Amino acid sequence: MPTGHDSNHTLANLFLSMAELLKKHEENPYRIRAYRRAADTIANLESPIAELVRAGDLRTLPGIGKDLEAKIQEYVETGAIQAYEELTTPLPPAIRQWSALPGLSDPIVHDLYYRLGIRTLDDLETLVRSHMLRTRPGVGVTAEELLAAIQRLREQSRND
Repeated sequence: MPTGHDSNHTLANLFLSMAELLKKHEENPYRIRAYRRAADTIANLESPIAELVRAGDLRTLPGIGKDLEAKIQEYVETGAIQAYEELTTPLPPAIRQWSALPGLSDPIVHDLYYRLGIRTLDDLETLVRSHMLRTRPGVGVTAEELLAAIQRLREQSRND
């Protein structure tokens, strides 16, 4: 991992990349702005970010809340941020095909897989039946339509 101010610039660039990826995945605009603001704050620090982590002073920085504090600590400790890895790792082909289901876009499928841990059609069906999927912004399909499409996808997979 880069040290000192190089580390600050590397982390700031990582946060900017995350903001762009979140934008691509149609995430919450406030979250995207938070990553951009944190990147700007970190890039302009006079001391290395690791010193602030050791001193427990991250939350004194403008725009650094609990979520970003944890990501900064993870970066300082490991040299990486798992959430970034998730945003840049392609979905498995079987999961990627869920984007063809009514009401599910690539960003929604990505969110289901990485954030909610939905890994199988059974998991997806359980989520749809629980009516929790409709709380996700951008899902504009009825549970019945989506359940029927899941069933068709299952049958298609069996016939392949």
